Amino acid sequence: MSTRHPDTELMELLDRVAARDESALKVLYDQTSSRLFGLALRILRHREAAEDVLQETFLTIWRVAGDYRAALSPPMAWMGLIVRSRALDALRKRSSDRTDLTQELDEGLEQSLEGDSPNPLDTAQASQQASALHQCLSRLEHKQREVVSLAYLRDLSHGELAEQLQLPLGTVKTWIRRGLEQLRTCMARYV
Repeated sequence: MSTRHPDTELMELLDRVAARDESALKVLYDQTSSRLFGLALRILRHREAAEDVLQETFLTIWRVAGDYRAALSPPMAWMGLIVRSRALDALRKRSSDRTDLTQELDEGLEQSLEGDSPNPLDTAQASQQASALHQCLSRLEHKQREVVSLAYLRDLSHGELAEQLQLPLGTVKTWIRRGLEQLRTCMARYV
């Protein structure tokens, strides 16, 4: 049994994958695929789609393993972000009627998370806060997360959201209120 920290082993495997070591990719897959598949399945709720996302994830890891930076995130968090990104891409393909809204949401999130941090400490703190917010947002139900995100990223009123999403005004208000309560509770754990 290995006494090394699991992150150390995963980081070494990612370094070897970056050097195009196929056996390292196989070991990395064996050690992480079940957890990454579980994440994909939770997001997509369809086994076949989750399997496709897992395959795309490991192809991406093979291509970009050299971009991994241990100082920015643990290896499982980095690989989990790739899974999440691929899974959200798959969801977007399945829900073409909301493609425009989702794309605007992604662009808004990207712009809000970008920064001109003057020093590494600020960058690390911003990264931790963004990671915490990302984790807390991911715990919200999909539609609730969408309503809360659109309300704040696009600065839409409750009425505008209700009209744009074709939902009752009361539903939009309830989802936003409950979503903010859940986010407040969740974010309090990270402060």
